[in-house]
Amino acid sequence: MNLLEAKNLKVVFWPKRSMFAWAKEQLRAVDDVSFAVEAGETLGLVGESGCGKTTLGRAVIRLIPCDGGNIVFDGEDITNVTGKQLREQRRKFQMIFQDPFNSLNPRMNVGQIIGEAIDAHGLSDNADGRWEKIESLLKAVGLEPAYARRYPREFSGGQRQRIGIARALAVEPKLIVCDEPVSAVDVSIQAQIVTLLQDLQAERGLAYLLISHDLAVVEHMSRRILVMYLGKVVESGDSNTIVSSPQHPYTQALVSAVPTIEPGTKRKRMVLGGDAPSPINPPSGCPFHPRCPLAETRCKSDAPALREIAPGHFVSCHLA
Repeated sequence: MNLLEAKNLKVVFWPKRSMFAWAKEQLRAVDDVSFAVEAGETLGLVGESGCGKTTLGRAVIRLIPCDGGNIVFDGEDITNVTGKQLREQRRKFQMIFQDPFNSLNPRMNVGQIIGEAIDAHGLSDNADGRWEKIESLLKAVGLEPAYARRYPREFSGGQRQRIGIARALAVEPKLIVCDEPVSAVDVSIQAQIVTLLQDLQAERGLAYLLISHDLAVVEHMSRRILVMYLGKVVESGDSNTIVSSPQHPYTQALVSAVPTIEPGTKRKRMVLGGDAPSPINPPSGCPFHPRCPLAETRCKSDAPALREIAPGHFVSCHLA
């Protein structure tokens, strides 16, 4: 059963051109994206910086408004809910932010940071119960209960990320959007955070929308993967299929950049030319054609549809 369904989502920004005038061009950060997340599964979302991954993650949990499409969570359309209704829904989904320092209030200690969510949703009837819940959450993420009286500046990057995870767990959500959860911590700590997230998922039945540019992390954690480019999904499918047999040239380039440690295995690196086009003025036809080594004439004029080339495997490419 699908816990989250996003249908034809669009998020448009209007860049400010100067102090007195707004640009006429639209920046289509998310352009007609559809996907679903089942209860208890991890869906990976990968792509270059600026492709719209974080914007999509923030949109599905209503941190930013959508300009089109629908969001259905746990059987209820939450696209336009506000006020008390939105507050009630926010108990069901939370977010782990990329920056484990700036996402924590430096003027609040850890107990206050975690307890704020408990207080906002009335999840404890008394001070003793509230404190027990805070200590239990700290233990769940591998931190000492005594740390509740310390401030974010007293912790390492990995410890701060654990605090952010504890805060997300405080309201007992069903879905957590993990926005680059290991990109800001040391490589030696990344495996610990990934293992922690997997253990919590197994214990609590959590669903994750895992946003990352690191395809190796996404492959390890996710059952299915969505690949985004310039605000659109260009390929989606089972994680093993996406990594072992990518069909879109952009996905092939991403996979070729992932290091491999298997003896006798060597991937041929596919280096893309140029930079990603501006989302304010995207190219005609296939948005990837200016950088695609396989582009044909029709790629410059005809935008390919996202079509199913094998059961559960969708690709937006004329040549797939």
